[in-house]
Amino acid sequence: MFLTLYLCKTPCRGTGVQQQTSVLFNSFEFLLFLPIVFLLYWFVFKPLRQQNLFVVAVSYLFYGWWDWRFLILIAITTVCSFLSGILLERNEGRRSVQKAISAANIVLNLAILCYFKYFNFFGENFAHILRSLGMEADWVTLDILLPVGISFYTFQALSYTIDVYRRKITPTHDMVAFFAFISFFPQLVAGPIERATNLLPQFLAPRTFDYTKAVDGARQILWGFFKKMVIADNCAAAANIIFANYQTLNGLDLICGAIFFTFQIYGDFSGYSDIAIGTARLFGIDLMRNFNFPYFSRDIAEFWRRWHISLTTWFRDYIYIPLGGSRCARWKVARNTMTIFLISGFWHGANWTFIGWGAYHALLFFPLLMLGRNRKYTDVVAQGKMLPSFKEAWQMILTFALVVIGWILFRAETIQQAYDYMVCMVTKLHPAMPTYGKKALAFIVIFLVVEWLGRHKNHVLQLADTSAVLRPRAVRWALYLSIILIILLFAGGQTDFIYFQF
Repeated sequence: MFLTLYLCKTPCRGTGVQQQTSVLFNSFEFLLFLPIVFLLYWFVFKPLRQQNLFVVAVSYLFYGWWDWRFLILIAITTVCSFLSGILLERNEGRRSVQKAISAANIVLNLAILCYFKYFNFFGENFAHILRSLGMEADWVTLDILLPVGISFYTFQALSYTIDVYRRKITPTHDMVAFFAFISFFPQLVAGPIERATNLLPQFLAPRTFDYTKAVDGARQILWGFFKKMVIADNCAAAANIIFANYQTLNGLDLICGAIFFTFQIYGDFSGYSDIAIGTARLFGIDLMRNFNFPYFSRDIAEFWRRWHISLTTWFRDYIYIPLGGSRCARWKVARNTMTIFLISGFWHGANWTFIGWGAYHALLFFPLLMLGRNRKYTDVVAQGKMLPSFKEAWQMILTFALVVIGWILFRAETIQQAYDYMVCMVTKLHPAMPTYGKKALAFIVIFLVVEWLGRHKNHVLQLADTSAVLRPRAVRWALYLSIILIILLFAGGQTDFIYFQF
């Protein structure tokens, strides 16, 4: 029996749900939306409460552009989390009551998330188990429209309740500021996943326009557009063809396909983060860093400190450490590590490939953790040098190769397809020129060189401490215009941001 909840447009790979697409950062509509909002924010809505109300209004407009029904869910999450903070404050000293309040809000929000994201996954797997036991399984499945960014804003809301319960933050009574904290449009649909301890106070304090901060934000936005439209979208075009035809292509093409997806997902997601962080800075808001040049990592532990930082630190603070972290028996450390990696994989979507991807990274992480080497590399690779040492270069190549293998699993539709892809990649390998994506390969090389030269910065266009060559205004504007021209000439086809489906 099939129960239809929503009629949708575009199926999302591996989530078991479907999703609509609408206004994107890399769209003409957003290029109109942003300057209008910027001007009204600073020149019309000057008092703090008016600014916050305006932020909520434009954020709900931005989010409702996908589907107005999404607004109901984010409003429920926001109101319940806000009220939970008030109730926790009123029951100060009654820890059992506070624990019940906190648990109720967490369960409610996770129930909403699981229903929309995981209902079909659990239902279909349960039905499969019943059929394997010889039992009839006339299971109900839902054609569900996945609310964009639900995983991101749900985790952001949960962190507020948990931090209030832990007395890390005083609950706010300003509902408008709280609504702005949950729905702030630059990072609403794909992060960074902010903590109330960082973002909420910024909506409670008056903000003044900072020209230097705004200009740096504009530079970061520009680099984010380059990552998304030139790197990610060109890599996507080649990766999609290769993954769709992997059984007929040679091994070198398959290796290139895996590399293309590796840079597609990085350019796509870190590009979104750059645009979000830069946009927030235009409005006087500082968001946390989400990527720190992860493909220059020297081991898997360093990779996870540099990749999707807001999510990995969320899991560390709210799951790993409460379970005991690494300050417990070795078997518990292994359990805690596997737990957060499996949850991280499952967070990305309702598919065994994501869970397998999480388990794969956990297995890579275990040796470093058990040998106490998981915190060995916390500095910038080849600090103060133009080139890495031979050892550093080998470590980066090996780590990158391991990450690429993981991305094959992440990208595949099924575990079997990932296995078949990797088998073909090895058994059909022979010298040949790549068939697809030669332009993308050229851009990847240029991109790696530029990122390497800027690896000590927050983003490569951060010019505050740059060399004297780029200090003249004419030189800087020539650089900006060159990047814009490259985007206009070489942008790939417009595609959704990958992490919108998570």
